[in-house]
Amino acid sequence: MYAAERQVLLAERLASQGRVSVNELAAELEVSTETIRRDLAVLERAGAARRVHGGAVLSSSYSRLEASLTQRTGERPDLKARIATAALKFLPETGGSVLLDGGSTVAHLAEVLPTDRRLTVLTHSVAIAHQLLGHEGIALHTLGGRVREVTGVAVGHTTVEALRATRADVAFIGTNGIAPDHGFSTPDSEEAAVKHALVESARTRVVLADSTKFGPHQVFSFAALTDATAVVTDDGVSDRGRAMLEELGVEVVVA
Repeated sequence: MYAAERQVLLAERLASQGRVSVNELAAELEVSTETIRRDLAVLERAGAARRVHGGAVLSSSYSRLEASLTQRTGERPDLKARIATAALKFLPETGGSVLLDGGSTVAHLAEVLPTDRRLTVLTHSVAIAHQLLGHEGIALHTLGGRVREVTGVAVGHTTVEALRATRADVAFIGTNGIAPDHGFSTPDSEEAAVKHALVESARTRVVLADSTKFGPHQVFSFAALTDATAVVTDDGVSDRGRAMLEELGVEVVVA
């Protein structure tokens, strides 16, 4: 694993757990403790972490911790591709409409959309819109707004109002956290507002989330767990996490 890959992994671990241990990470990644300390020093200089005895904690400069879409798409690509493929079961029939959120796992879904089914696709993600340009069988619509540099998605009043005037068959939505007392959550308030509008604008709401998203929560909740029709995840999901959703009537699909 390259240094940049380790640092993104450490950043994601800090985002989900709030703190990391030098010794535990060194053992897990099979590198020296000094290597982990150097990685944490890089994150600290970037404002993403604050080093403490034995490890590091999440910096108060929380928004800086968000990895770019390009970085996140490169993390665990096989796992995200499995989740995306499993999510295809929720696509509407020919003539149906789909809302695509931003995020790396939803970007993988955009890559595997079938060419033999005519669909109307709406997205506020610049990267996903670019992916789908010229895609045979897709009528592509973009939702405007101010584009966040970190994640490459449109946010703000314009985006939310456009979604309020929309009613799609299915929305595929990403999340940064899944917790029983905080629902689905994300670290940015403007993205949370758009995600909430996505949930309200679709008859079927499908959340794509790898198993690391279960348990930790982010600052801004955008939907209750019961707002989701289904959650598509990987086989790392715990029995407790799966039962938590199924007891609320949410379908869980394990890729």
